[in-house]
Amino acid sequence: MKENANIAKARRSYARLMAAASKSDDPRLERVFELVPREAFLPPGPWKIMVDNEYFETPSADPVHLYQNALVALDATKGINNGEPFLHAAWLGAAAPQRGDVVCHIGAGSGYYTAILSVLALPGGRVEAFEIEPGLFEAARKNLQAFEGITLTLGDATKLPLPASDLIYVNAGVLAPPRSWLQALRPGGRLIFPWRPSDDVGLTLLITRTDTGFEAKPLMRSWFIPCVGGASTADGFVNPPDLATAWSVRSAWLSSERAPDKTAVVAYEHVWFSSSALR
Repeated sequence: MKENANIAKARRSYARLMAAASKSDDPRLERVFELVPREAFLPPGPWKIMVDNEYFETPSADPVHLYQNALVALDATKGINNGEPFLHAAWLGAAAPQRGDVVCHIGAGSGYYTAILSVLALPGGRVEAFEIEPGLFEAARKNLQAFEGITLTLGDATKLPLPASDLIYVNAGVLAPPRSWLQALRPGGRLIFPWRPSDDVGLTLLITRTDTGFEAKPLMRSWFIPCVGGASTADGFVNPPDLATAWSVRSAWLSSERAPDKTAVVAYEHVWFSSSALR
């Protein structure tokens, strides 16, 4: 009983920190981080926690060690981790998943943040989750059985069709979002993803579909493993931006709808980013 009480106390403290990191006044965010047990989505402990690009093993298999802002290895040999909680809290605050939303989660991993998204989308919403690694897909399938409104697909989300979505939440580094992701956004829909326009630049980019186009907003530095199918150099890729230039992005355009102009920060074959805000 003492161990369970300690874990519950650690979860409550962790949840308060996540709510603060989210910079959101949505009380559901604190509650969901308290309710969804992180240890249920990880391999058996002790666990490997990453600090400054090096793994350190927790002193025991006590889940209390997991309730901190730390990357925890899912597959240390491939550098695949359960993502940094403060970062995801900030993303959730910015992307603001709502009850009734259709959410696409690309890069579900072992399912921890998929579960959190599903709780936030209920009642009335659902999560369509994609995972390309067979081992992680199988882990997520088992881990998510107790959660409602989730469909999990094994495959490459850059090539598979996405449903019309209120939120597309991407957990793998992307050079340029596929055309299909932008076209899947409903009016008011948000796409949040780690933008990797070069090896030296990694930013979280939030794209919102408005009546006049795709608004783009850089949020914070972020580094994820590459998204298969969305990270290699695309045909037509020119002039990778430096960090300062990448921060200047304010809108995104499909090249089929509008040709790049002098405001282009970077242009790809099918999409380009502009320093000009939508009007």
